[in-house]
Amino acid sequence: MATNEYLLLVAGILLLLAALASKASTRLGVPALLLFLLLGMLAGSEGIGGIAFDDARLAQLLGTIALIFILFAGGLETPWAAVRPVLWSGLALSTVGVLVTTALVGGFVLAALRYSWEESLLVGAIVSSADAAAVFSVMRAQRHPLQPRLFRVLQLEAGTNDPMAIFLTIGLTQLVVDPATTIDRVALLFVQQMALGALGGLSLGLGLQWLIERLRLETVGLLPVLTIAAVLVIYGATASLGGSGFLAVFIAGLALGNRDFAGKLTVLDFHEGLATLMEILMFLTLGLLVFPSHLPALFGVGLLMTLFLIVLARPISILLSLAVARMSVREKAFISWAGLRGAVPIVLATFPLLAGVRQAESIFDLVFVTVLASVLVQGTSIPLVARWLRVTVGTETHDDRRAAGV
Repeated sequence: MATNEYLLLVAGILLLLAALASKASTRLGVPALLLFLLLGMLAGSEGIGGIAFDDARLAQLLGTIALIFILFAGGLETPWAAVRPVLWSGLALSTVGVLVTTALVGGFVLAALRYSWEESLLVGAIVSSADAAAVFSVMRAQRHPLQPRLFRVLQLEAGTNDPMAIFLTIGLTQLVVDPATTIDRVALLFVQQMALGALGGLSLGLGLQWLIERLRLETVGLLPVLTIAAVLVIYGATASLGGSGFLAVFIAGLALGNRDFAGKLTVLDFHEGLATLMEILMFLTLGLLVFPSHLPALFGVGLLMTLFLIVLARPISILLSLAVARMSVREKAFISWAGLRGAVPIVLATFPLLAGVRQAESIFDLVFVTVLASVLVQGTSIPLVARWLRVTVGTETHDDRRAAGV
């Protein structure tokens, strides 16, 4: 049995290698998240590290904690004044876009693998959310920042589509394991989750700002302790009352980040670093959880599903959700290509595993292959596509300005 010293040594080495991998990703032109996943796979039971890890429940817990702090940090860094003009576009992507993607991918899985329609839609829901944070990291690494308005649309989608995908995954998992569950019951639960999540996040976020001002902590180093505790309380309290804890922490971060308070820069810097650490831990853990020997059986279907996502499902969802948005064709095309799949689908694939869904193991492997293929295809080409479509800073065209109404 491994000693505590050995476990700490391994954890330190993995984090050090992850930091080096992040630096290497810039030189190699590939997203850091891909290297994190591969590092976890190499360290796993079938890799050179030989670390035996198959605890889906622990992986889900770690993934949930990581997502909580990543979403909160995303809210903190989202300026409301800049997001407000693109509010409806971002919300359309995270609602209509996610629903359309779920339905289309579900139809593909139903035809390709002959799962039940509930299981097929479950796969669609799991892969329905895009990881815009990965897109931003790739663009920053290549030193090609996106045009501000386009950046804000993707930023808002990133913060709000994860709660939607999580809800759909949980709801459809319930449909699979409990035939007595009805669609209208799931729809009512959706309204409840989103409403309580938004209300809880806004009220508790403003309450956190009030608490910071009233406490006037003597040591600025205690501020991060307070915000960590607050994030856990916001998520736990909202989820316990039947709301979406993920949506609540994002909105709480948005509410807090757009108000002034003592020590704000300390909080922003700390949570930016914490979100990076959480992202690394999440990818390493999910890499450890997968068994590479299981992937070849679903490799072909996974590649086809990725192609379907990129070529049909994502573009159609963008056209429908942004049909009335005043955006240029180039912007919509880039948003479509930026539908990169990240760690969230892999975390969501643990829900069917823990619920005892009949096809759970093949669903997890299928989702893992899809994420890897998406990162390889889209993650490595996003800077090139952005330059080709002229959506980076300093490349705005006359048609783009007309679409923006300026």
